This record gives sequence, structure tokens and C-alpha cells, in this order.
Amino acid sequence: MARIILDDVNPKEVELSDGSEVKNACEELGVEFGCKNGFCRTCEVTVTEGYNNLTPLSENEEFIGLITPRRLMCQCRIKHGTVKIKIE
Repeated sequence: MARIILDDVNPKEVELSDGSEVKNACEELGVEFGCKNGFCRTCEVTVTEGYNNLTPLSENEEFIGLITPRRLMCQCRIKHGTVKIKIE
């Protein structure tokens, strides 16, 4: 099992299966979503831990010029392990 943790004053976490999309888990943690296609950047977060546990940048993330540690939560899957995110 993998897990995503909201790195906040009051941390929250959601468990999910290895290889899963992270959209639903991130919505539970309070990440806002707009288009869910990787263009509006509404779901952009900072990954504070476990960046390598996510799949590589999507074409859309590369197109908009995202750099480590920023990710769009509508565009990635969690490979395994733990990922901590911060909403900014």
C-alpha cells in the first residue's frame, strides 16, 4: 500500500494501492482541482518528501515547465511508498 500525506500543521493521510492515480486521495486531503487535464494548474502542489515515488512528469507538466518539487496531482500516479505534499 502507498500513502499520501498532507504536510501541514494538522497532517492528514490517505492510503491507496500502489500504481494508483492520486486525484481522489488528494481531493480527500483538500487539494483543489479544476480542469483535471493538466492545464489550469489548480492542483499544483509541492512534494516535500517521496518525489521519486511518483511517476515521471507528464507531457502536460513538461509543457508548462514544472520543475522539482512541484507536481500537478491530476497528472501523476504513486508508484509505491509515501509521498508528502504541501498545498501552497
